[in-house]
Amino acid sequence: MSQAARPLTNAGAPAARPAVETLTSYSAPLEGRRELLRLDFNENTIGPSPLVANALRRFSSEEIAVYPEYDGLREAVVRNLTETGCRAGLQADQVEVFNGVDAAIHAVFQAYGDGGDVLLTTSPTFGYYSPCARMQGMEIEAVPYEGEAFAFPLAAVQAALTRRPPRLLLICNPNNPTGTRLEPETILALAASAPQTLVVVDELYEAFTGDSVLPTADFAATPNLLVLRSLAKTAGLAGLRIGFAIGHADVVDRVSRVTGPYDVNSVAVAAAFAALADQSYVDAYVAEVKRAREWTLVALQEADVRHHCDGGNYLLIWPKQPVQHVEAELRAAGILVRSMAGKALIDGCYRVSIGTTTQMQRFMQAFLPLER
Repeated sequence: MSQAARPLTNAGAPAARPAVETLTSYSAPLEGRRELLRLDFNENTIGPSPLVANALRRFSSEEIAVYPEYDGLREAVVRNLTETGCRAGLQADQVEVFNGVDAAIHAVFQAYGDGGDVLLTTSPTFGYYSPCARMQGMEIEAVPYEGEAFAFPLAAVQAALTRRPPRLLLICNPNNPTGTRLEPETILALAASAPQTLVVVDELYEAFTGDSVLPTADFAATPNLLVLRSLAKTAGLAGLRIGFAIGHADVVDRVSRVTGPYDVNSVAVAAAFAALADQSYVDAYVAEVKRAREWTLVALQEADVRHHCDGGNYLLIWPKQPVQHVEAELRAAGILVRSMAGKALIDGCYRVSIGTTTQMQRFMQAFLPLER
């Protein structure tokens, strides 16, 4: 149907593509969160490195007035990845920078997803994958996690790859929100078994578990593998939106083709350089989150609270009272958590991001009285 012949919406405006007309936009309740203890969106809870703050203070008027420049940023990402365990030999043309990993995910679907193609993923998982697939008119096969431990449904995923090879296989590792972890060797084997499928591994929370494929991935041997990383969860740049895609140069090139020329702004670029130069800050924050995670798990076990925690900087809690009531009471106490109401397999619980030990002690002091 030509654009002129498209039907009108109820308001009289031209209708969008059919895939968009049936789409519900992905949105998150982000307003009114400042000055509260943010345990709802898995962000860094203490802020970025002092080097980042210094870089932003030095940001000049001229830098604001000109278009962003990216010279050296991909090389800085490569250096950082190599220093933190990535397989040697990664080149700058195997990395692309995006306005957050959300933009990278969107670009992957624009570059590789088409009407009638299949997205294979798991359920429940990060909520933005499905809208991106639907934007492209793709079919979605979401395989549920297994049992009370939310084990990765490996046999079912292998069967789906054999039965009808999908265009995309998207694995969040560790998975948000279940924390399910998958060994890097298993992911590489899945990619090797399905050479016509682009296997995208969302590693936003990898730093808290150490399950990355990058130390062993050979993109020349497995060119259908793409890894997503971010500076939001560990380095504290969620508000500036910096994400990366790492893979075979040809795949990275195709994904880059569907992005705008200046999608990543100059302030974010300056912050990214500074954050990448202070890996010791990130390491210290991650170590503190791990300590806080262990403290919280002990406290929940001693209080006999039903919970689930595997990987990532978050856990799931099933409260005795309705989730909406607990969420409201915690917000009144200045603490934000995220309800999982309506999500497959985990309806009736809420997700709690893990901050510092002091922050988690504050959370437990507010939460435990609600269990009595």
